[in-house]
Amino acid sequence: MYHNLLAIVPIAATNYVAFTFFVGCMAMLAASVFFFFEVSNTDKKWRISILVSGLITFIAAVHYYYMRDYFLATNQSPTFFRYVDWLLTVPLMCVEFYLITKKAGAKISLLWKLIVASVFMLVTGYIGEAIYGSETQSWVWGFVSSIGYFYIVYLIWFGDVAKLANNAGPAVAKANKTLAWFVLVGWAIYPLGYIAGTAGGLFGAHVLHGLSLDIVYNIGDAINKIGFGLVIYTLVQTDKAANTVAIA
Repeated sequence: MYHNLLAIVPIAATNYVAFTFFVGCMAMLAASVFFFFEVSNTDKKWRISILVSGLITFIAAVHYYYMRDYFLATNQSPTFFRYVDWLLTVPLMCVEFYLITKKAGAKISLLWKLIVASVFMLVTGYIGEAIYGSETQSWVWGFVSSIGYFYIVYLIWFGDVAKLANNAGPAVAKANKTLAWFVLVGWAIYPLGYIAGTAGGLFGAHVLHGLSLDIVYNIGDAINKIGFGLVIYTLVQTDKAANTVAIA
């Protein structure tokens, strides 16, 4: 098995799943290089935010490299590798909300709320997909997982994150609202993959039969992880421009 995973397996022209793994890997690797190079060009107060953006896409790129090889070797969805990736990158995406509101008074307790909610969402989602994915009861774990998701949505739209962002100036408020839309709309693509890949589907009804969960997940990952970083980068540039005008 180990030897087969290391062997170079050609991607067929009609193998759209493997193609999205490859494109996702390259896109997130390119984004990582960009963010890492921009760290030195970033004001000190935003450097950790840009660094975290680079770490998110770099971790994802490494996992996508192995997930593509795993899929080509086994023709099975790399569920374990994907959730390991998410357990590292999704909490880091939540960390971004804390970092951009830290200057406005965000406390470490808010950071832990976001991290715990994201880990709860992912662990319960993994149980439903990896352990009970072939059973009709998998929708129960999908429902439980959504509790963590909606708690994060509440925090960033109406809770502490939203309130702090609105007090941190127009640039941070705008960035938080854009990131909040990514979570509300962009992250909503993951339940579609879950519904497509588990027997439980949507409350027991397999309404998305025939849709590849890996294609859904791959597209969602590329949009959300790169998009998060670009929003942070835009915030940095907006703040830099504002400071330049103020000095002038």
